[in-house]
Amino acid sequence: MKLLLAGIVLILIVETNAEWYKFPVEAAQGAHDMWRAYSDMREANWKNSDKYFHARGNYDASQRGAGGRWAAEVISNGREWVQEKLGHGAEDSEADQRANRWGQEGRDPNHFRPEGLPDKY
Repeated sequence: MKLLLAGIVLILIVETNAEWYKFPVEAAQGAHDMWRAYSDMREANWKNSDKYFHARGNYDASQRGAGGRWAAEVISNGREWVQEKLGHGAEDSEADQRANRWGQEGRDPNHFRPEGLPDKY
């Protein structure tokens, strides 16, 4: 009887949180999306493209689900914290965070796309 009851409780828990196990995979995929955006930014080396790549990395990661959104927030906040400690401007950091939030909210990163940036990006 105890085993039956435990089985029913386990099924109810799994059914109510059916996708909890996806979180780590989504987080890893989101971290990869963030890295890809950073790598593309470095490769493009395009003037005034920083905010676009911030928004795009956060957007792509957030589209993965809760784990991706978490990874985007942790990586973005960590990066801005490091930038602040290295003495980079608070205004630039806030502008980066606005672009980060824009992407995390699922809004179109092309809002920040600089004119002439190759379609590859």
